Parts: sequence; structure tokens; C-alpha cells
Amino acid sequence: MNNNGTSLPRHTITALVEDRPGVLNRVSSMFRRRGFNIASLAVGHSEEPGRSRMTFVVEGDDRVVEQVTKHLHKLIDVIKVTEISDENVVSRELALIKVKADAQSRSEIIQIVDIFRAKIVGVAPDTLIIEVTGDGDKLESLLGLLKPFGVIEVMRTGTIVMERWTGSMHGDGGTRPRKQRSTTSLANIWGEPSSV
Repeated sequence: MNNNGTSLPRHTITALVEDRPGVLNRVSSMFRRRGFNIASLAVGHSEEPGRSRMTFVVEGDDRVVEQVTKHLHKLIDVIKVTEISDENVVSRELALIKVKADAQSRSEIIQIVDIFRAKIVGVAPDTLIIEVTGDGDKLESLLGLLKPFGVIEVMRTGTIVMERWTGSMHGDGGTRPRKQRSTTSLANIWGEPSSV
């Protein structure tokens, strides 16, 4: 959200990185130093041994996205950066939601959970823990309906995305739609570290 209170467009960027200590710190430090806000961050092992994939959701205009990708390229541990369009992708986020649930409200909450194809994964005398997977809009809609019951705690994983085309986001196979921008780190092309 900007200073005028209006929402900024969100962009999803993925980065294939070396899986070694300190990489996340270097990447997050770059965002902090440059003043870029991370709306969501998810990190996990990739299909390649010794490499992880980071998925960032950043808010801002095209200039911000260009700056973020440019600065990611300068990091020695970053192998490849890809900006993902919203078209033709599968986008998911997982959330665990702990909500108050007494004897009167429990059945109503269970009905809401069923509508969203979520699951109840924890039960206590006065609370339920709900697991839900989907895009950000689905999670926000469920949270909005549960809020009147009393949401106690929310844990979200951050968004991950995968394109539907027949290759990997960072591989060589398949046919990538023209809208995606994918670039290899300059540091890896030249085989030497870039200054950050």
C-alpha cells in the first residue's frame, strides 16, 4: 500500500539460489538496503541438489520490479531470476488458522471450512485449527468469514507459484510464453562475484 492508502500492484519473482548458509540473509539485506517491501517470501529446496528456490511477492510498479531483479542479479549466490506473470500459473499458499469455537459456533465453522475445502487439523475444547491451501484471495476470504468467531492466531507460508507450460521456470526445456522475463545472474555468466 502506498502513502495515499491505495493498493500497489503485486508482482511475483522467483530466484534459483545456491543452498548454503547466509544466502537468505544476503538477499533480505539487499531488500532492506534498497527499501523494497517483501509482501511474501517462501524458500525451499528445488529439483536441483544444492540449490533452493525463493519466491518473492513484491509491491510496486514495473520500475520496482526491474530494480529488484537487477539487484538480485548482482548477488553471487543467485543463479537465475524470473518474473512470473499472473497468467497461466498455479499459485498456492498454505495457512493454519486457530479460531475460537465453542459448542454453539462449532458446527457453523465446520460448514464454512467445508465450503472452502479446508481441513480441521486440530481440535481443543474451545478452539479449532484449520488448514487451508489456495491463492491469497481464497485465504483472505476464509479469514474474513472466521473473524467474527475470534481468530486467535494465523501462520502463513507465503506464496509459491508454478507455470503451466511444459518446462521448468529455471530450466532450458519447454516453451515459455513471451510475457515472462527470465535472466541468468551476471555473476554466474562471467564466473566471478558481482559487488552488492
